[in-house]
Amino acid sequence: MESAIDTHLKCPRTLSRRVPDEYQPPFPMWVARADEQLEQVVMAYLGVQYRGEAQRAAALQAMRHIVASFDLADGPQTHDLTHHTDSSGFDNLIVVGYWKSPAAHCRWLRCAPVNDWWTSQDRLNDGLGYFREISAPRAEQFETLYAFQDNLPGVGAVMDTTSGEIEEHGYWGSMRDRFPISQTDWMKPTSELQVIAGDPAKGGRVVVLGHDNLTLIRSGQDWADAEAHERSLYLDEILPTLQDGMDFLRDNGQALGCYSNRFVRNIDLDGNFLDVSYNIGHWRSVEKLERWAESHPTHLRIFVTFFRVAAGLQKLRLYHEVSVSDAKSQIFEYINCHPHTGMLRDAAVAQGERP
Repeated sequence: MESAIDTHLKCPRTLSRRVPDEYQPPFPMWVARADEQLEQVVMAYLGVQYRGEAQRAAALQAMRHIVASFDLADGPQTHDLTHHTDSSGFDNLIVVGYWKSPAAHCRWLRCAPVNDWWTSQDRLNDGLGYFREISAPRAEQFETLYAFQDNLPGVGAVMDTTSGEIEEHGYWGSMRDRFPISQTDWMKPTSELQVIAGDPAKGGRVVVLGHDNLTLIRSGQDWADAEAHERSLYLDEILPTLQDGMDFLRDNGQALGCYSNRFVRNIDLDGNFLDVSYNIGHWRSVEKLERWAESHPTHLRIFVTFFRVAAGLQKLRLYHEVSVSDAKSQIFEYINCHPHTGMLRDAAVAQGERP
């Protein structure tokens, strides 16, 4: 049995774990591993927003343009594509890319083809909305958890290997305990979301400043290769409760410290649905996320169901990754998005700072 925290990321604890040292988890789970060379990763959520079938073709073309730009020098190591309909009734396509080098990501973002496309007047005039939500957690600022050991999705795809069976799972507080930084840091948020350019109510270009320890969770489900009984388990037992929980956070998350919650379905380049999905949740803090997970009836039902079936899973793939990041390592930019998109809903607009 291994610790979820890799050897080179361990340090003397000043904050204790939620369980005693002799704790034994009830079933096996694994985490992604990377060597000391991996100091920081980049998680980029690049969105295209549209409304209705009339705009779908243009939105898919814009999505494909973003994907094609990944073939430029310094593009990401892995990416996937998703669709969801948000609480305001808008469709959103998101291209999600992961880099294992912030410097490479920075070069890609600033290269002429990428920068010129984003800053072009065409983005303001083509009738679509666009957003960039990017965070770059350091190695000690994210944790992963997988119920399988191969072909890891998300940030796992830019890591080197998979661990052996790990200790820190199966109890409330285990998510926090898997963060290397949790050994010495409570990961408390600083300040508030703030609009620093533009006005969400007016559309156009808007920039939001994040804050330290803003928390991002990606929690995924892959039933593409599952046999009939596991497909039924997911679609008939897990999904209805999961959907309830995700809809609740989408519609009522603000009071709980959830800035944005998107339950997305993976798609191909033509927009066809795949049998893969995940949740993208931005939270004020790990503590706010923990509080919801430990107390809300929908998540408790999800947790109980997972406990019941986890040990027997064969081809149904369930996982999550959670990160915190520094404000200086975050980008939240929006073009012609409705005012409840992403961080826009909860970001304060400073008086006198609207251009």
